[in-house]
Amino acid sequence: MTSPSFRLAHVPGVTPDKWVRVWDERSPDLPLVLVQAAAADAAGMVRDRAVDAALLRLGGDRTGLHAIPLYTETTVVVAPKDHLVTASDELSAADLADEVLLRPLDDVIEWTDAPGRVSDDRPESTADAMKLVAAGLGLLVVPQSLFRLHFRKDLTSRPIPDAPQSRVALSWLEDETTDPIERFIGIVRGRTPNSTRGRQPEPAAAPRRAKPPQPKPPQRGKPRKRR
Repeated sequence: MTSPSFRLAHVPGVTPDKWVRVWDERSPDLPLVLVQAAAADAAGMVRDRAVDAALLRLGGDRTGLHAIPLYTETTVVVAPKDHLVTASDELSAADLADEVLLRPLDDVIEWTDAPGRVSDDRPESTADAMKLVAAGLGLLVVPQSLFRLHFRKDLTSRPIPDAPQSRVALSWLEDETTDPIERFIGIVRGRTPNSTRGRQPEPAAAPRRAKPPQPKPPQRGKPRKRR
C-alpha cells in the first residue's frame, strides 16, 4: 500500500524550497513530494489528479481550478553581453522594435502584439532559445526566473517594465480544498502554526458577573465652629 503524501507540481523557474522546509517542520506526518512539470502540463496534472496542487504560471485554460496568485515575476530581455541593448539598465518594449525575437514552444510571455520581428523558427524549449541568443540569432523575452534557471556566462539580461508579466499561483481542483491544501495555503500566505484560519474557533470565555452596586457611605456635614 502506498503511503500517503502531498504531491506538489512546480513549473520551471518556480522554486518552492522555502515553503517545503516549513511544510517539513509543521507536517512531518505527511511527506511533501515535489513533481517537476512543464508549464503547459501543470494545470492538466491537477485536473487528472496526478498531483494534489501545482505552483504554476497563470494563463491558458483554468477551468475547474482554484488559483491563489502569489507573486508577479520581472520580465527581462536576454541578450549577448556585447549587444547594443545592454547599454541601458532598463528597456521598454519599443526598444526591441528593430530586433529579432525568439519565441520557444514553451514560451510563457503572452504578448498581445509582440515588438520586433518574431522569428518564424520556434525553438523547442527556452534552453534551446538561450543557445540561439548566445549564437547571435536573436533576443529572448522571459521571466527573470527562467533566465536564472538557464544562466550562461556569455549572456545578460535587462528588465522591461512595460512588457507582459508572468504571475505565479498556487492552483488546485475546485471543491477539493482538503486539509493538506489548507495547510499549504497557510504556509504560502505566511500564517503562523497557531493561526486559527480554517480551524474551529475556541469557545468564548464566560462573561464576568457584574458586582451589585455598593451603597455610598453617608456624607458628613462640615463641623460647626465653636463660639
